[in-house]
Amino acid sequence: MEKLSFEFPAGQPPKGRALVGCVGSGDLEVLLEPGPPGILSIQVTTSVNGSASRWQHLFERLFDGQLPPALAIDIHDFGATPGVVRLRLEQGFEEIGHD
Repeated sequence: MEKLSFEFPAGQPPKGRALVGCVGSGDLEVLLEPGPPGILSIQVTTSVNGSASRWQHLFERLFDGQLPPALAIDIHDFGATPGVVRLRLEQGFEEIGHD
């Protein structure tokens, strides 16, 4: 297991929180909670060692050209593909009311 941390500029925190997905074969769980204004922090616990650059690139593409809400995001990964990661994050953003 590997634990990774990422930080990105952000706007204001949302009012809601969300939990999407579940840890299981080829999936992941994402918990989104309001964070301090101006900061999006992401903690990833993954079963895939040596994947920090893959996660970094995925987040950079996801947030490119937009200012995400200020969140503390916890991701528990069990080998999910980048497409599943993006889907779960988008589901979480939809649940907290951020498009």
